[in-house]
Amino acid sequence: MAVSSFISVGYLPTTLSKKQTDVVPLPHLSISASSITMSSQHTTSFEQNCLERRTLLAGVGSLTLNFLPSKPLLAQEIPPNYRAFVDKADGYSYYYPSDWRDFDFRGHDSAFKDRYLQLQNVRVSFIPTEKTDIHELGPMEEVISDLVTTIYAAPNQRATIYNMQERTMEGKNYYTFEYVLVSPNFSRTAFATIAIANGRFYTLIVGANERRWRRVRNKLKVVADSFKVLDI
Repeated sequence: MAVSSFISVGYLPTTLSKKQTDVVPLPHLSISASSITMSSQHTTSFEQNCLERRTLLAGVGSLTLNFLPSKPLLAQEIPPNYRAFVDKADGYSYYYPSDWRDFDFRGHDSAFKDRYLQLQNVRVSFIPTEKTDIHELGPMEEVISDLVTTIYAAPNQRATIYNMQERTMEGKNYYTFEYVLVSPNFSRTAFATIAIANGRFYTLIVGANERRWRRVRNKLKVVADSFKVLDI
């Protein structure tokens, strides 16, 4: 399991990728009393029986260790009531609630939404970049503030950033932040996770209507924290 470090500031269905494992057959193991030799001709039958039993037990223990089935790492890590979406071709993966459905979101590579509440959704997009790491974009606070106020927020929306978090996983850095966009007619709160890899700037956004945020915040935080870029 990858070890992640966190720095906080402020406050599988068809989409499931299954890793294939190769089963290597073990050589046939044959244990018999005739294969056991003793260095002394005066060994008693009691000693002979003890030696045979120890050898047999050692063989059984070896078989137990070698044939112990290995559990798929991805299956172990998926939390209950979530599914994993893995796009090996485009180099990313994340979890989403198991009762959500995929849908087309213009300008995004993948997207899933609640079957009843369309504003409760997750989507991923990416654009080309010459950068190799998000640290090259500048200080975390400045990068996130610029993204939320100039890219995510529409001209008629007021943006507020609640908190920012940095994590490192398998040598790759991620920024995750929580923000709200207030419009005259409605407000939407979301988490966003950004990362750079494979010559691409990746963005995952998962959010909901602000009125439901308290109910679903922890559920959606799992999605935001699960985003991972993969080497292509």
